[in-house]
Amino acid sequence: MSLDEKYKLLQDNIKSRGSAAIAFSGGVDSTFLVYAAHEVLGDKLIAVTATSSTYPERELKEAIQYANDMGVKHIIINSEELDIEGFAQNPKNRCYYCKKELFTKIARVAKDNGVEYIFDGSNIDDTGDYRPGMQAARELNVVSPLKESGLTKEDIRELSRKLNLPTWDKPAFACLSSRFPYGTQITKPKLKMVEEGEQFLLDMGIRQIRVRHHGDIARIEVSPEEREQFFDIKVMDNISNKFKQIGFIYVTLDMSGYRTGSMNEVLSSEEKTLK
Repeated sequence: MSLDEKYKLLQDNIKSRGSAAIAFSGGVDSTFLVYAAHEVLGDKLIAVTATSSTYPERELKEAIQYANDMGVKHIIINSEELDIEGFAQNPKNRCYYCKKELFTKIARVAKDNGVEYIFDGSNIDDTGDYRPGMQAARELNVVSPLKESGLTKEDIRELSRKLNLPTWDKPAFACLSSRFPYGTQITKPKLKMVEEGEQFLLDMGIRQIRVRHHGDIARIEVSPEEREQFFDIKVMDNISNKFKQIGFIYVTLDMSGYRTGSMNEVLSSEEKTLK
């Protein structure tokens, strides 16, 4: 199936629902979905963004800007994951608690605005990693139009480029709680350390960033092609000094570079099948 055919199928799938509230993070997938849905549904579409200590300020500002540029009705809600019982202890199914809370709150927004369906931006590629949040989506009857239409991440980026969406080449992003090893307590001060560290590296011009929080140790992941930017004494000193000011004692660069779900590498194959 060609990209144009997939896009037509996507819009047909969206149109068949009549109205929707979309979980909108401002990332590649949800921005593309909001654009496609707005073309079909118009004012029967609502983009809903949830703020919390796991969602960086820069991402919120971008989501607001994107929604404004697309002319989409945009509602911002608070969904503080650390207030959810069990979440802060960072269990392996942490994302289940988060998504259940998020989609439950979006369902209330949808009901208050006379909207029937809830959409998320999951695509075909999201079925390949450990994602317990999908269980919450199924339980709450959340629809994944991108997945239904057979769209991959690469498809979404290419279609976004053709549609002149600013997110077409935006680096992948996941909430800041994904930076902690399972079983490690997540706190607001620790999340702030991660956010500040990642913002510092972004300001340096590094595009794909993960600052993994291992207690006293910061494990920095960047895209494989960006690793060479660290091989300079002055750059390494600046990063080390900044991260120690933030609160880390040791600062390391992951030799393998960034890869999706690196914190899941400790899980057994059996655990990863529990999606």
